[in-house]
Amino acid sequence: MRKYRCQEELETVICNCCGKKMIVKNGILREGAIHIDHAWDYFSEKDGEIHHLDLCENCYDEIISGFRIAVEKEPAVEMI
Repeated sequence: MRKYRCQEELETVICNCCGKKMIVKNGILREGAIHIDHAWDYFSEKDGEIHHLDLCENCYDEIISGFRIAVEKEPAVEMI
């Protein structure tokens, strides 16, 4: 869950799973998290809904550890 100050600057990020309030400084999230925005489509029971959620890194790791098929990973090229 995200809250914004003046609709632009990130103010708060809370893990939707465990409720942990994550560190945000100067509008920048300062710890590992995943943000998901998903628009459900025609073939879903949730057609017409858009879901927004945030997970802290610990909750993400816990959730994916239960997957039968592992998450695909690849190295990221850092842009500085």
